[in-house]
Amino acid sequence: MSIVLHLLPSTAWNSLGTAEPVTNASLEHEGFIHCTDEAAVLLQIANRFYTASSGDFVVLHVDTDLLTSRCIWEEPAHVDGSTGPSLAPTFPHVYGPIDRVAIVATRRIDRDASGRFTGYGPVEPAA
Repeated sequence: MSIVLHLLPSTAWNSLGTAEPVTNASLEHEGFIHCTDEAAVLLQIANRFYTASSGDFVVLHVDTDLLTSRCIWEEPAHVDGSTGPSLAPTFPHVYGPIDRVAIVATRRIDRDASGRFTGYGPVEPAA
């Protein structure tokens, strides 16, 4: 079993039906859903790309063995157009929707008053 992490606005997560898979704009535009396999890296990603986005976020814990979509570890996509060093040498990219059965847990990601992501809440089993 390999667990990868995906950051999602809480409103998007809460609006999904219990059997509805997770998709996002990157799947449509880039062909895959961005993930990471390290909580510390996810916190850095959140602070690099999502501090200006208001609202709460949730971290999905995805068991790659339960996905029907391919999950491939690849070089970073550099969605911000940068060419400098990356936060990790490779990242897991899910090439299709994330099946609900593959989401084995969730976790709140905490923010301070400025919008900076600061840590995590407890891991909760997926409903």
